[in-house]
Amino acid sequence: MSKNVLVVDDAAFMRMMIKDILTKNGYVVVGEANDGNEAVERYKELSPDLVTMDITMPEKDGITALKEIKQLDPSAKVIMCSAMGQQAMVIDAIQAGAKDFIVKPFQADRVIDAISKTLS
Repeated sequence: MSKNVLVVDDAAFMRMMIKDILTKNGYVVVGEANDGNEAVERYKELSPDLVTMDITMPEKDGITALKEIKQLDPSAKVIMCSAMGQQAMVIDAIQAGAKDFIVKPFQADRVIDAISKTLS
């Protein structure tokens, strides 16, 4: 069965890259969001199997959005996406309930590895 993924990143280019990796590997991108507020709304609408969440975004950052999604659905599966050098934020995200993290620029095998582990 294909798994539904919500892709959250304020950069359209990054969303496109991750969507490309996902769809080539049999995942279905059911929605996209470009900030934390939109991420929470889309999560409520779509109930995806997994969310890839950028950490740094305008309006509402990924960690705040992660906490809100976890309040809505404690079983939510969220993987954080971070740039190099955001280790402290990654630790915050894991403590807030993120399942894993992937570092930009995305490496397809690492992305798929993190996602398949999180969904298994």
